[in-house]
Amino acid sequence: MRPDGMTQTVLVTGASAGIGAELARQLAARGAGLVLVARRAERLEALAGELRRAHEVPVTTLAMDLARPGVGQALRGELADRGVEVTGVVNNAGFANHGLFHEEALTDLMREIALDVSAVVEISHAFLPDLRRHGHGFLLNVASMAAYQGNPTMAVYGAAKAFVLSLTEALWYEARGSGVRVLAVSPGATQTEFFDVAGDAADGGGRRMTASEVVATSLRALERRNPPPGVVVGRANRLSAAAVRALGRRRATEVVGRLMVRPPAGRAARPV
Repeated sequence: MRPDGMTQTVLVTGASAGIGAELARQLAARGAGLVLVARRAERLEALAGELRRAHEVPVTTLAMDLARPGVGQALRGELADRGVEVTGVVNNAGFANHGLFHEEALTDLMREIALDVSAVVEISHAFLPDLRRHGHGFLLNVASMAAYQGNPTMAVYGAAKAFVLSLTEALWYEARGSGVRVLAVSPGATQTEFFDVAGDAADGGGRRMTASEVVATSLRALERRNPPPGVVVGRANRLSAAAVRALGRRRATEVVGRLMVRPPAGRAARPV
């Protein structure tokens, strides 16, 4: 990310709460303009007002269901109509179903894939050509520690985040020499509204980091002279990711399976 934040206009999905809202705050503090996208219009407007007052930056809000087909081009078209051109994209929106795979409603699982996988592909594909044309800016995709092994009771979520991690690493390589920075960030359990509906058991009993920690680590990585394809947030999580390679995927999945407590049927995290 270029140090002169005033040159940036950053689209942030899932901006109504949690990591997305904190990203918006820290980016605005750097002088970046923002496009905030989520389903909850009232939350977006409240955050936009806060950022305009505190930092005097331009903020555009778009209330949109990101699980809809064609969301990338729909977002790009809406912003073109408003005369807004973005130079940074953050794919943060997502949610998780929590329960045994065979007991989950297929409609819930397919919506999870639509938001956690398809929307990331569509939005990245819609905006990357513009970022490359500008010759600067960034694409930041929020993955998860769940990407590093199988996740019993959150099987689709773990698979979705593994997809996001792999996709982003490949795009990092493809973007070399273009001036565009591409980064996957993998936080562990983070204290957000995710757990209000998913239930406390979804954190596997580990310490929950703060959204501020996640965002500060992400932006520091983007601002490096030569950013890596991905960053794991927190020393303990970095050790955990390394341990997966040492243990092997079978053993790592068994360890996670023992940590995850089966939730009541039908509990699912609310999309942001």
